[in-house]
Amino acid sequence: MGFSIVVLESDPRVAQSLAGKLSAHFNAVVLANSSEELRERISRSCAEAVVLDMENSRLTDVRKLRNDFPSLPIVCLHRVPDEQMWIDALDAGANDVCPAYDPQTVLSSILHIVQAARGASAA
Repeated sequence: MGFSIVVLESDPRVAQSLAGKLSAHFNAVVLANSSEELRERISRSCAEAVVLDMENSRLTDVRKLRNDFPSLPIVCLHRVPDEQMWIDALDAGANDVCPAYDPQTVLSSILHIVQAARGASAA
């Protein structure tokens, strides 16, 4: 693919698992430790996607990211995402919500979203 992705995940094991899976498809996988660091790293790395841990983030964080980075794909993670969480996150501006324990699903979601966005911009 050839671009960077920023990940904010509070569980170091999940973060490393995601980084390992994502690094095979992206030039850089940048890990952030806080919401403030996430925003800084998005700007500094010119990130083209973000993965956001919903265990330690709020829907207002998703809304702020969507407002500040309108075209940035946002995939939220949660240990046990349910339908209401998915609806609320999409309403806040996320593109998807995935289980944190399933890096393959996260990767598939991001690749699908980025591919769709590229197709729309090429049309």
